[in-house]
Amino acid sequence: MKHISILVPHQAMLANVEGPRQLFQCVNQYYAMQDKPPLIHAELVGISPEVKLRDGTYAIRPDRLIADVKKTDLILIPAMDGDLKQALEANSAFVPWIVSQYKTGAEVASMCVGAFLLASTGLLHGRKCATHWMYASEFRSMFPEVELVVEKIITDEHGIYSSGGAFSYLNLLLHLIEKIADRTVAVFCSKLFQIDIDRSTQSPFVIFQGQKDHEDEPVKKAQEFIENNVSEKITVDQLASMFALGRRNLERRFKKATNNTIAEYIQRVKIEAAKKQLETSRKNINEVMYDVGYSDTKAFRTIFKKITGLSPMEYRNKYNKEALVLA
Repeated sequence: MKHISILVPHQAMLANVEGPRQLFQCVNQYYAMQDKPPLIHAELVGISPEVKLRDGTYAIRPDRLIADVKKTDLILIPAMDGDLKQALEANSAFVPWIVSQYKTGAEVASMCVGAFLLASTGLLHGRKCATHWMYASEFRSMFPEVELVVEKIITDEHGIYSSGGAFSYLNLLLHLIEKIADRTVAVFCSKLFQIDIDRSTQSPFVIFQGQKDHEDEPVKKAQEFIENNVSEKITVDQLASMFALGRRNLERRFKKATNNTIAEYIQRVKIEAAKKQLETSRKNINEVMYDVGYSDTKAFRTIFKKITGLSPMEYRNKYNKEALVLA
């Protein structure tokens, strides 16, 4: 039987605690239907006898405390609500226990911004990790040694797993169930809980915000110029000349401040503008393309799909109700 420890950290997101428990019950339900014994023993594990959430609106009483769990097979780290630095401080007692369990054979998985607690253990050093796209800049700032893959909803390396944002954790759970049991059981659970089992990216949901939490004023001005001139063809040399910087100097500073090259930033700003038009307007694809400064249809479609995971037409049909009515 697989022993799974679902952590109950302070400031935990309730769905990330109850959701896994229900899905693992689903696995055992499937086995019972086959006249087989339960496959999973899942417990809520905490550092306090009671954890109050949402200013006391909810309270969770863990089944066991970490000191009582000498050996487990899988640790699940839920997302945490509120100030994440405060959450890490409040839950620091979990860190040595997680590291110790991993070193003795346990696997570890984080859900959504639970990745912050996982990264604080040091186990992600030099490895890939996913989290909610909205917290990408904060994560990179706090854990520069971790390779953040914003577009992914699942990472799986050396017995360490992570999920993308929000309800992407359900896909991670299906992935884990498939590894613990098999594909048939994972499909059964996906049908019972109506989860799209093949979803592999959160790119269609990402809203590009630009990284402006830095102190490099010329770079901030370059970002603002790019964002205010989305229909124009902007070059690196043009920006370097505007701000009296050498090309290489500007490129280096821009990459350091924003985690994007200038070319990548321009592309993302243009595609974000295109996405907004596709969501709200009746313009056709070519009209939107011209509005955001592209003249090559193939290049526009290629870049759009690279960033969003969808073609412009697929994106419009997904998010624009009027477009569906007109179609």
